[in-house]
Amino acid sequence: QLAMAQRKAARRREPAARIPAGDLGNRIRADLPFAFTGAQDRALAEIRGDLAAGERMSRLVQGDVGSGKTLVAMCAMADVAEAGGQNALMAPTEILARQHYETIAGPLAAHGIEVVLLTGRDKGAARAEKLRALASGAAKVAVGTHALFQNDVAFQRLQMVVVDEQHRFGVAERQRLQAKGEAVHLIAMSATPIPRTLELTLYGDLDVSRIEEK
Repeated sequence: QLAMAQRKAARRREPAARIPAGDLGNRIRADLPFAFTGAQDRALAEIRGDLAAGERMSRLVQGDVGSGKTLVAMCAMADVAEAGGQNALMAPTEILARQHYETIAGPLAAHGIEVVLLTGRDKGAARAEKLRALASGAAKVAVGTHALFQNDVAFQRLQMVVVDEQHRFGVAERQRLQAKGEAVHLIAMSATPIPRTLELTLYGDLDVSRIEEK
C-alpha cells in the first residue's frame, strides 16, 4: 500500500494541461433523452475537478452495466475536444468497441466532434483515412480495440485515454496508449464489482468514482 501511495503522490506531482469544464459537454448532456442520475453527475464533477487541477488524472469509474459510465466519459471527452485535445477510448473486444462507438458518435457528431472507429478489421484506404484524421487532429475521438496502440496510429494532441474493462488489459498496454501523448489523463471504466482489498491491489494508484444508480 505504501508503494501505491507513493505512485499516486508521484502522479499528482506530474503536471498536465488544465482542461476546463466546457459548454459543449453540457449541451451534449442536455440533448440526451433522459437526465443524468445523481451518481453520474457526481462522477462527472469528480472527473472535471481532476481535469481542471493541472495534474495528471488517473480515475477508475466503477458501475454496473447500464449505469451510464460511457456517457459520463463522453461528456469529459467533449471538454477535452473543446479545449483542442483528442481522446482515445479503448475496449477489449471489437463488439464492445462498436457499442461504445454507436453510443457516443451520434451525440458528439451533432456538436461537430468527429469520432473514428479503429479495429483490426480496418485495412487499406479506409484505415489510412482514419489515421490521417487522427494525425491531423480533425478527429477528436478514436474508439477502438488494441488496434489503437499500434505504432502507425499517431495523434496530433492526445490528452485523455478511456480504457473500458481495464482489468482485461495489462498496465503496459494502457501505458503504450498513454505514451502517444504528453501527460495524458486516464479514465479506467469497470463494470466488474471490485472488493475493497482487490481494489487497493489493482487500482491503488487510481482515484475512484462509483456509479451505483442505474
